[in-house]
Amino acid sequence: MITNLTYLLLIGALVGASSGYLGSFMVLKRMSLVGDALSHVALPGIAIALTFGINPMFGAFVALTIAIIGVWYLSEKSDSFVESLVGIFFTASLAVGILITPEPEVFEALFGDIDKVTKLDGIYIILGSILIFVLTKLISKKLMIGIVSEDLAKAQKINVSQVNLIYLLLVGLVVAFGVKFLGTLLTGALVIIPAVTAKNLAKSTRSYHIISITIGLLTSVVGILIAKTYGISTGPIVILTGIVMYIFSTIFSFQR
Repeated sequence: MITNLTYLLLIGALVGASSGYLGSFMVLKRMSLVGDALSHVALPGIAIALTFGINPMFGAFVALTIAIIGVWYLSEKSDSFVESLVGIFFTASLAVGILITPEPEVFEALFGDIDKVTKLDGIYIILGSILIFVLTKLISKKLMIGIVSEDLAKAQKINVSQVNLIYLLLVGLVVAFGVKFLGTLLTGALVIIPAVTAKNLAKSTRSYHIISITIGLLTSVVGILIAKTYGISTGPIVILTGIVMYIFSTIFSFQR
């Protein structure tokens, strides 16, 4: 029989692994701040979902999808960098989200509550995580070529714009999953920390992706276990666990 803790560890492991995989590309694309900013964009969607009694995860994903498509479209039509556009959406979304989020729910929206993850949420996360891994694997080669050189990608008839949109939508999906137990303030860190940790340890691109996935998984699982053992908030402990791993990886990289 699957216990509640086992179930939460499974959900955390999937979100962590998915975040690590997507984050490994984000760091290579030099878009580290985008993951953090996107997690804040989810707040208005969560607030509206709570107001109408809808699953906050859906509200978060809808808000993220709208913001991502908006950022993608504007970046295609203007000279503004993606980071700048996401920063504008982030600031506006955070302000609006805090204003309209019901007061009793503000803390949960900002920092998450893993105990509020339902069995149905778990099904969505399991299926969504599989989708993230499959689609990311399918576009990974094109994504890497675009990271190395957009001109090279275009010469190989790769639609860089389309690949980037698919990638950002997948990031939006994993952020929507993460806000459920990490909250909008901390989810972005789970996308970035495993990747920068892996960069200190990896010797090849393949090992970099694998280590990033593994670190993401371990960060979530170890963080949840510590939080449950000592009865403390899960979100901050998960992120602090990741930061400790990053510190050790940095020390290790200096000694190599």
